[in-house]
Amino acid sequence: MQPMPQPANPPTATLGGAPSIDLPAGIPEGGESILTVDALAFVVGLQRRFGPRVKELLAARDRAHQGYLRGERPTVPDDPQVQHPGWKVAEVPADLRQRIVEITGPVDRKMIINALNSGADVFMADFEDSSAPTWSNMVLGQLHLRDAVDRTITYTHPTKGTVYTLNDEPAVLMVRPRGWHLVESHLVVDGEPAVAALVDVGLYLFHNWLGLRKLGTGPYFYLPKLEHRDEARLWEEVMSFAEAELGLERGTCRATVLIETLPGAFHMEGILHALRRRIVGLNCGRWDYLFSCIKTLRSDTDHVLPDRAAIGMDQPFMQAYTQNLIRICHARGAWAMGGMAAQIPLKNDPEANAAALAKVRRDKEREAAQGHDGTWVAHPALVPIAREAFGAVMGARTDQLHVDRSEVVFDEEALVTLPAGVPTLGGLSQNVEVGVRYLAAWLEGTGCVPLFGLMEDAATAEISRTQVWQWIRQGAVLEDGRLVDEALVRAVLADVAHDPGLEKASGLFLSLCVAEDFPEFLTLPAYPLL
Repeated sequence: MQPMPQPANPPTATLGGAPSIDLPAGIPEGGESILTVDALAFVVGLQRRFGPRVKELLAARDRAHQGYLRGERPTVPDDPQVQHPGWKVAEVPADLRQRIVEITGPVDRKMIINALNSGADVFMADFEDSSAPTWSNMVLGQLHLRDAVDRTITYTHPTKGTVYTLNDEPAVLMVRPRGWHLVESHLVVDGEPAVAALVDVGLYLFHNWLGLRKLGTGPYFYLPKLEHRDEARLWEEVMSFAEAELGLERGTCRATVLIETLPGAFHMEGILHALRRRIVGLNCGRWDYLFSCIKTLRSDTDHVLPDRAAIGMDQPFMQAYTQNLIRICHARGAWAMGGMAAQIPLKNDPEANAAALAKVRRDKEREAAQGHDGTWVAHPALVPIAREAFGAVMGARTDQLHVDRSEVVFDEEALVTLPAGVPTLGGLSQNVEVGVRYLAAWLEGTGCVPLFGLMEDAATAEISRTQVWQWIRQGAVLEDGRLVDEALVRAVLADVAHDPGLEKASGLFLSLCVAEDFPEFLTLPAYPLL
C-alpha cells in the first residue's frame, strides 16, 4: 500500500470528493504506511456513519449521571429477550479457549515484544489506560502492532544494543481501543475531531485482518468503559459495518468487554446479548470499577470511602460485582475473566518482594476458587504465579464454564452499598503523590508508570484524584481529626510533589480535586496539554 502523497505536515486532504479530513499535526515520522489514503478513507467512513450515534449515547450517559447526582441508582433493565434462558453467545474461537493468564501493557515496541513473549496466553495491547494518547504514540502503536502481526517486529536497545524479537509461540493478540468518550483531535473529519475508538479499531482492522487470518487468528478487541447495553449494541453495529466494508464474514471481529463501570454492572447480561454473535467474555476491570463506584455515588454522604489501600476484593460490594459476573457469563457460555494484579517485582527489597508476590498468589487463588476462567497481570514475572494458582484449581481444564454459580442471588442494593471508613493522612498523601507523578509521566507521553511497587495506569490515577475530590466535597475528617479541605491538600501537595518538573502535573491534579463540577475523566482536561 502506497504512502499518502502528502508532505510531513499536510494541509487539509479530500477523500472521494466529500468534505475534508484534516491532519493538523501531520503524519508522525514512520507513520506514512499507517495513515494511507485507503486507511483514512476507511476510518472516515466509520466516523461519518457512527460519530453522530456516539454523541447521542454520550448525551444519554450524561443524563443518567445527572440522575445519579440526584440520588437515583442504576437498575437492571426489564427485557424479556435478554432475560430469556434460551440463548448463548457464539462459539468461542479455538485460540481464545484458553485465557488463564493475560498480560496487558502499552503499544510501544519493546513492551509488545516482551508481552507477546511473556508466557501469557493473551496479550492485550492497550491504546487506552496504559498509553498516553500522543499522536505519535497512537499512530506508531498501530505500526508496531502491524509488525507484530506480520511477525517482523524487532527492537534494539538504544544503549545496550540488545535485540528483541518474537519467540516461536507468542501470546494471542488482543487490542483495547480508547473509550467512546474520547476524541482524536489529530484526525479531524468534516470539521470535528474523530471518535478515538473508531480511529483505533478502524486502523487496526484495516491493516491487520488479512495478516491475522494467515496466522489462524482474528481481530480480537477488549472494549472499555461501557455503561449501557446500547453502547455495546453500537459496537455490534460498528463491527458488522466494518466487516461488510472489508468483505469479511460477520462475526470475524470478536470482543471481550470490560465491566469497569458501576452502571455497566447492571447491564452485564444486556451487553452479552447485544454482542452475542461475537462476544467471548466479560472482564472484571476492578480499578476502573472502583473509580466508577466512587464517581457515580459521589454525592451520597454515606459513601465517603476510606483509603484506596483499605478497599480490597473481599469487600461485599466487590464480591457482589465479581460473583454476579461469573454467574451471568457461565450461564450464557462466556468467559469470566478476573482482574489485574498490578504488583511488579521489587528487586532491591527481597522481603517486600516476597510479600507482594504472596499477595498476588492469594488474589489469584481467590479468583480461581470463585470460578473465573482466567486473570490479568501487569508484569511477566507474575505469569507463572497466576498460572500455578489457577492450575491448582482447574487442573488440565482450560476454562471453568462448568462452575455455574447459580447459587449467587443478584442483589442490586449490594452493588451500591460501598464501605464507609475514615481516611488517613497516609492515604491522602499516597493519592496525591500517585496522582501527580502519574499525570507528570502521562503529560510526557508515558501512560504506564511503576510507582511504589505497583504498575499504575490511568485507572489508579482516577481513583486517587476522585477520592481526594470526594473527601474535600463531603468534608471528610482524617483519623487524626484534621478536616480534608483545599488547604490541607495544598499542604500535602507541597510536601510530596516538590520534585522539579512536577509543577504542571501538580497544578492539574489540584484543579481536578477542587473543581466545582467533577470532571468525568481526568484525561479530558489533560488531553489538550499533551
